[in-house]
Amino acid sequence: MNPTHPARPFLTPTWLTAAGLGFALKAWSWVPIRTLSPRHRGRIQAHLLALDARDRYLRFGYPATDEQVKRYVASLDFARDEIFGIFNRRLRLIAMAHLAYAAPDACGEDARRAEFGVTVLPAARAQGYGGRLVEHAVLHARNRGVDTFFIHALTENTPMLRIARRAGAAVDRSGSESEAVLRLPPDNVLTRFSELVETQAAEFDYRMKEHANRVDRLLEAVAEVKSHLNAKAATATE
Repeated sequence: MNPTHPARPFLTPTWLTAAGLGFALKAWSWVPIRTLSPRHRGRIQAHLLALDARDRYLRFGYPATDEQVKRYVASLDFARDEIFGIFNRRLRLIAMAHLAYAAPDACGEDARRAEFGVTVLPAARAQGYGGRLVEHAVLHARNRGVDTFFIHALTENTPMLRIARRAGAAVDRSGSESEAVLRLPPDNVLTRFSELVETQAAEFDYRMKEHANRVDRLLEAVAEVKSHLNAKAATATE
């Protein structure tokens, strides 16, 4: 939906006010989303195990135990599907999404459907990460020829269904379960270029965070050694 707004005087446009500029910057802030690989299984597992029973129930449709979560992580097919992640500066995976591409049917025709699932740690919620991951997944799905993007969710999972509606999906409720379906247009030069830029920028962001963490660990080690030496020197002078 694109609501219209009444015209405003040219000399005082909303975006020039402090409030308007702040809103614009927040709306256009970039969130680095990285495509995950098999080497990230440990971080994915830690992320999902950090969810409480309620969050696991909403994500998987049942109260998944630790063992069931571990089996899910072990079963992830990185060659077929795409898994996306958002990391904080300490490289903790605070939000992740699984875009599962449907396998070709028995007739050998190319499948053009993809299912989406997302989780966000409690401390990272209300920052729009779920919506950003949907947008990112839609971009990748379009570039891979997908024309039907869908989300299975429990009807009580109102945050997920709200995100789906905001993305333009039609939600069909059937008792305790709901399905949100979004029909996707074909890819184009812009979607291809956008994916390339986002991928490279997210990779650069991840490498910078890795470097910063290595420096932090080095400084902590130096401080620990210095503290130990100072303690020995104090003991020797007694």
